[in-house]
Amino acid sequence: MNDFLHKLPQFVGNHLILFTLLVVLVLAQLWLQVAALFRKYKELTPATLTLLMNRESPLLVDLSAYADFEKAHVPGAKHVPMSQFDPEQKDLSKARELPVVLMDKDGRGLAEKAAQRLVKAGFGKVFFLGGGVMAWQQAQLPVAKGNK
Repeated sequence: MNDFLHKLPQFVGNHLILFTLLVVLVLAQLWLQVAALFRKYKELTPATLTLLMNRESPLLVDLSAYADFEKAHVPGAKHVPMSQFDPEQKDLSKARELPVVLMDKDGRGLAEKAAQRLVKAGFGKVFFLGGGVMAWQQAQLPVAKGNK
């Protein structure tokens, strides 16, 4: 360990760009983790979504394309295309006090953007399924097919 500490300043001096990049990446990752702790919506894994479904009967909203929704979706999920997603929609606004779980096909950000909109609209318990319906399927959990 002592030898490592003696060689570290020389290594940093010889590889300043790499060391700077390492520091920037570590700080960026740290910032992302801290920001995730303080946002008002949370990411769920398929396992934690299962627990939530068993305990609280959340409203499940699938933002996937209609064709993807028909192929496979979490049982009980309602299909709402992102283009028609509105936190002030009559059916959705009734669920203001319920837990609301948003999901998309592959977890590439649609559900998280919708979660931000729900929080801004005053919803209290907002979640999104990390990895989307694909993560649900990869966890070998049951899926529904068709439009129901």
